[in-house]
Amino acid sequence: MSISNVAYFYGTVEEAYLDKIKTQLEEEKVAYFPLSQMCSIEFDNFAHLIVSGTLKEIKEVLELALRYDKSVGIVPMPKQKELMKTFELSSRLDESISQALLRSEEKIDILFSNDEIVLQEVVIGDAPPLDQFDSTLKEKSLFGRIKLFFHTMGKVKDLHHTKMKLTDAKSNEIKFSAVGLVGIEYNNATFASKLISKQINSSDGKLSLVILAPISMVQYMGYLFKSLVSRWTPERLPESVGYIRSSALKIESGRPLTVLIDSDVKQETPVQLKTKEKALALSVGEKFWEKQSQETNGKDSIKIDHLPSDEESAGYLSKSIPFFSHASQEQYTTLFANLREESRTSSTFMTLLILATMIATFGLFINSSSVIIGAMLLAPLMQPIVSLSMGVLRQDSALELAGAKTIAAGVVIVVLTSALIAWFIPIEKLTSEMAGRLSPTILDLFVAIVSGAAAAYAKSNEKILGSLAGVAIAVALVPPIAVAGIGLGWADWHMFSSAFLLFMTNLVGIVFAAAFTFVVLGFSPIHIAKKGIITWMLIVAFVAMPLYSSFEKMKEDIHIQKMLANLHLNLGQNEVTLTHIVLVKHADKLEVRCEVIASGFLNKDEKVLLKEVVEKTIGKEVEVIATFRYRL
Repeated sequence: MSISNVAYFYGTVEEAYLDKIKTQLEEEKVAYFPLSQMCSIEFDNFAHLIVSGTLKEIKEVLELALRYDKSVGIVPMPKQKELMKTFELSSRLDESISQALLRSEEKIDILFSNDEIVLQEVVIGDAPPLDQFDSTLKEKSLFGRIKLFFHTMGKVKDLHHTKMKLTDAKSNEIKFSAVGLVGIEYNNATFASKLISKQINSSDGKLSLVILAPISMVQYMGYLFKSLVSRWTPERLPESVGYIRSSALKIESGRPLTVLIDSDVKQETPVQLKTKEKALALSVGEKFWEKQSQETNGKDSIKIDHLPSDEESAGYLSKSIPFFSHASQEQYTTLFANLREESRTSSTFMTLLILATMIATFGLFINSSSVIIGAMLLAPLMQPIVSLSMGVLRQDSALELAGAKTIAAGVVIVVLTSALIAWFIPIEKLTSEMAGRLSPTILDLFVAIVSGAAAAYAKSNEKILGSLAGVAIAVALVPPIAVAGIGLGWADWHMFSSAFLLFMTNLVGIVFAAAFTFVVLGFSPIHIAKKGIITWMLIVAFVAMPLYSSFEKMKEDIHIQKMLANLHLNLGQNEVTLTHIVLVKHADKLEVRCEVIASGFLNKDEKVLLKEVVEKTIGKEVEVIATFRYRL
């Protein structure tokens, strides 16, 4: 209902703007007071207060409203966009005055920071972009948002973690390391409130604290890009952000941190945040109440398990945020112990490898992909290769040498076993499973690189170790060595060298990618890993040269097949169509094998003409071997 006895307090307001307000309120019983006279006012004479001014001036009136239990309305100035957004106040003067005149039937919570009212947010330390309002993106083009992204990323070098100790309303101590904190009470369209909008209710007696604690620049960059460029609103908290909900929080930090209240008032840690439940009858817009979450249950909530909390993490993060994440000493010790054990040659390793080789070799002879897959799953050759990659990464010569010796011993065992089997089996037929491992290309190197990354990731996470089986199938280490052994048994040097090149492709791709992945996962600082990474990058480039040449030949073959496929010709009295094109390369010439569907028997001249057309189509001399089929 409308109030007839109103005190209007004004602070730093332009005279022309105040005159407009007075014109709008001509029919109301309003007494006007400058803020300088506020202490001399008899508040019992007024049922309702209205205020215009800066945030600091508005909060002075709110303190009096709390003291005298008065309802209060705010008429915002045109530039106070964030204030309007927080309390859903109209930007039109007539509407905002009407809102301010209406006494609120519901009271809202008030957040205090060391007894200072917080209307929008309290920022402790540095927390970009959590402390920014979504209005910073309003009407910005994609280019403008990208520019803002890079501007914010430029601040990363100045961000440092600080040890934090929080004590909640129940005297529970919460310890972690963070860059900055943002405390809010209302859904105010900041990036912090966007992340936890489903947990914010302005009358449940709880404040919300959003914690920024990135453990790597990559992690922070991902959150920034999604927030600033794609304008993404997540369904759950990003990995670099934590959240605490309580009625009171005492915040202590390892070093003094600046506390900024509503972008103005500065304090320092330690700081006490507390919420006074349903303390103030503030006139707000209808949409303000619509934004309140109905999912809150009045209980405290803590979601910080994923934030750094150990002494080691706090120590290195306090210096600077690394580009990649840093594995803890416990993670590194566990993984390193496993890899050191797996790098050694053992009777179990040799037994499994021989059995896997036998299965793979027999599978190659009978042309059975399912049998070969079984051999891939059984073969333990991936273990020393991943160990070698860690040795390369950490410049650990002992681990590197042990892994290399085990790999070399394994390769010799596989080659000799498959060669003996090929020598004893009285069949010398190249199956499609064998042929499929004789033409490695750059695409095989890409498969090896991705598989190496997957192997390192799976090895570093005990929860997904079962995924190593899929990696073993994808990269297929033993079958190409077995094909090389078969080539040795048949005394076929081309078969041996081609298949062994595929194995070397897999080996270097896995070692390089696994080492790089371990860097990303934080198992080695870049200055230590740099030498090994660069060395194996050069090895990968060296191996890639023949693979790229094979890839170019494959592209050329596919191009020729496309040109000749379903080629329709009229050769004198007969019409012919070419199908089922197969290209076979010999040392001196290319051989084109194809099926020719003809309307009748071709004479000698027509056959010569057919060969000439094929050569003209592909632009080179070839041998043509044709199987003729006749259309009846």
